[in-house]
Amino acid sequence: MPQEENPESSFEGGSRIDKMFSDCLEVVGREHVEAVLSGAPSHSGDDQLVAYIGLEPSGKAHLGWLLLSGTIRRMLDEGVNVIILLADWHAWVNDKFERDMQKISLAADYMAEVFLALLGNPEEGEGPGQIRFIRASEIMDSGKYWERVLRCSKNMSLSRVRRTFSIMGRDEDSSDHDLSAFFYPALQAADIFELEVDIAFGGMDQRKAHMYMREVADRNGWTKPTCIHTPMLSGLKGPGGRMDSFDHKMSKSDPNNAIILHDNQEILRKKMKKAFLEVGNDSSSVFEIVEHIIIPRLGEISVVPDPKYGEPSTFPDTSEFMSAVSNGEVHPLDAKIAVADALSEILEPVSQYFQDNQDILSRIESITALR
Repeated sequence: MPQEENPESSFEGGSRIDKMFSDCLEVVGREHVEAVLSGAPSHSGDDQLVAYIGLEPSGKAHLGWLLLSGTIRRMLDEGVNVIILLADWHAWVNDKFERDMQKISLAADYMAEVFLALLGNPEEGEGPGQIRFIRASEIMDSGKYWERVLRCSKNMSLSRVRRTFSIMGRDEDSSDHDLSAFFYPALQAADIFELEVDIAFGGMDQRKAHMYMREVADRNGWTKPTCIHTPMLSGLKGPGGRMDSFDHKMSKSDPNNAIILHDNQEILRKKMKKAFLEVGNDSSSVFEIVEHIIIPRLGEISVVPDPKYGEPSTFPDTSEFMSAVSNGEVHPLDAKIAVADALSEILEPVSQYFQDNQDILSRIESITALR
């Protein structure tokens, strides 16, 4: 269950909130959503809850997007309008695709297609249970937006901004030569206020940006959205670096350390065979994938070893699966193959979608192959 800063409410909308946030590690400012569901106006002034996630168009989709799509689906099912901000200028600031906006724009097109495939083509629009894809370049085309950026920057020290650089995958000393990077947190906060968001969400790596945004709201007397943070999947090679720097997270920047959503069964097996899994050590992306991806979608994980070495077995929860690996009941290699095959099954709809829409996949492959 998600961690909350306030005791769980017994009000009528509580069960809806629990469903929406069931896979979150942390919920900050739950009272805003509670108030809206109790009849208070939403950020936009009506009764429509709006959620937002901002993502840089920067390459092929990895397994973390599948985890995010589960959160999006739960909110859509509860009548939330969900905005996926295709953060093109943010990607430019963060030096993605060598700051080639044509390539970044193509990656944004691809990103929208991926989420449509993951979510089963939900209806698009501004109403309850609908989804919107908005480019940062669209909302930046106004003086009001840039006024917000300045207000979000005012009275924030450079050292305070540096502490948010992990949201860009950078360390605190990486951008002293790049003034634009210091505007990134203010841009992200301005996005939230400009879009009149009630729920800001992302992985735990976005927590610092959301806390920065809430400080800005306090300084300016603006609405503070509820912030929710989902788990981060570790890279296949295993943890590395400080946990709060998220150096260990799965990232498409290293395809051999990540599951790409277009990986076929053969590639999945090859990657998973090399994944870190140490008997007696619970820290492994193999177990994380079972807990956050496979069990929620398939309800179980099935292991089918070579008949010479054992009988097939099925596990309904992650802890039983981990125990079986630790006590020798399941060989680590068999566990990895089981995860690869389960992922192949889960990713089949995405595979089929892009078989029917090969042009956009071919185009994203053409610009990512050059890197």
